[in-house]
Parts: sequence; structure tokens; C-alpha cells
Amino acid sequence: MNSPSTSCGRQGGTKLLLGLLFSLLGVLPASAHRIEKRFTVDGRPLVTVRNSHGRITVRSWQKAEILVVGDHASNLVEVAAEQLGNRVEVTTHATRENLSPAELRTDYDISVPEETELQVRTDSGTVHIEKVSGEMTIDTVAADVELRQVWGYMVVRTIGGSLVCTMCSGRLEFNSISGNVRLIQSLHSSVRANTMRGSIFFEGRFLPGGTYSLTNYDGSIEVRFSESESVAVSARTINGRVDSNVDLKPPVRYRTSLNPQHASSLFGMQREGHAKVELTSINGTIRIRKRD
Repeated sequence: MNSPSTSCGRQGGTKLLLGLLFSLLGVLPASAHRIEKRFTVDGRPLVTVRNSHGRITVRSWQKAEILVVGDHASNLVEVAAEQLGNRVEVTTHATRENLSPAELRTDYDISVPEETELQVRTDSGTVHIEKVSGEMTIDTVAADVELRQVWGYMVVRTIGGSLVCTMCSGRLEFNSISGNVRLIQSLHSSVRANTMRGSIFFEGRFLPGGTYSLTNYDGSIEVRFSESESVAVSARTINGRVDSNVDLKPPVRYRTSLNPQHASSLFGMQREGHAKVELTSINGTIRIRKRD
């Protein structure tokens, strides 16, 4: 028969173990709040993602399925992934107002068929899309966007977020208040990039029949292309300067009274001028460079 002191000792030990268990539950990592859902789709599906803060990664795979994996750190956030026909909607809901970025953070890893249309909207964090072909619209406040080996019609709109697009092709429209844009190994047939206070960098091919319009208010604009490309270039800046080491024919330069020591405009062609390139800035420097 157990003595009262022994029973009290066992009860105390049980309480201690329970206390430790609850403490561990209180510090579980973000993966404790996790969803994983699969959806079977046909043809070219549409995936929409609505998030507030966190990382959104979309990659293609060779399956007629969409896999959504979502991780969030706080129980003040709810994640929903639903299918409506050939459309999959992924949404993050805050259960109350005025949550901190840490409480709002939700990370998504989404696998889709290669031919998929995307609509992504987020405030902050990052958006990464890789090896997806289709129309896509991306709207962010401060989130940076990275596209890699993406084909199709891309529309990216940000307030402060920047865009890096590597080995992409098709049509691109980029609009931002202060975000930068970098197009690396570009094979776009059409680019319209407009940022008020960001810089613009283009390195790639200007395709025959393509149109390229790069515009900002402040910040630099730099384009690099090879001597073998057929390009007609128009570069204008009011308070900045145009700096070129490309042999354009005929090179026509103009000066302005606002900045008489530098040419503020340059017009010319390389070869037959089959691609149309327009570079416009108010205060920025425009650089036109040969690509090795």
C-alpha cells in the first residue's frame, strides 16, 4: 500500500511532465501549422494565390496535379486551398486585425503542370516562379519577384518590390513606384518596363520585330546586346546623360541647355534595325553597351 507521501510524489511528477509537454507544444516550429493538398487538373489550369507576408514558390513538374504545401507560424492565421473546376484558389486569412509580420508569415511551395496560368497577390516577402509557361499576373506591395525560365505573358506590378527575370521569353509588362528590374539572358519579344525611382537593366537579345520600352524618372537604365543583333535605338534623358559604346549608324546626338556638356539624346541603328528599343529617363543616366 502506497503511503500518502509516495502518492503526492507521483502526482507531482505527473504535473511536471504535463507542464513540460505543454511548454514544448508552445514552442513548436512553424511546420506545426501545415497543410498539404493535391488537386487533379486537366489542360491548362489557373492557380490564384492571396497572401499577406511570406515566401511564395511555384515550380512546374510533370504531373497533371497541383500540390499546395503551406506553412504558417501562428494560430492566428488560417490557410485555405480549394478547387473550383480547373481553378485552384489558395488564400491566407488573418483571424484578427493588426497582426505583426511574424504572425502573418505564411510560406507556400506549390507544384503545378508546366502550362499553368497564375495570379499572385501579396504584400511583402518574396515570389519565386520557375519553369512555368502561361499568362501570369503578379501584384505586390514590397515583395520582390524572381522569375526563372518562364514563358508567356507576364504582368508584374509592385510599389516597392523589385523584379529579376532570368532566361524568360514572351511578353513582359512591369510597373513600379520604386522597384528595380533586371532582365538577364532575356529572350522577350516585347518588354514594357516603367519604374519611377528604380533602375532598369537589360541583358539579352532584342528579337527581330520586337518592341522594348524602358522608362524611369530617377535611376539608371542600362542595356547590353551583341553586335550581331538588328536594333533601332532611341534614347532620351532630360537632366541625365546618354553613354554608349555601341557603333550605331547613323549616330545622331542632341544636346540640351539643361545639361550642355553631355548628349541627352541618341538615335541610331545597328544593322537593319529590326528591333525597336526606346529608352527614356528624366534624371537618370542611360548606358548602351556591347555584350561580349
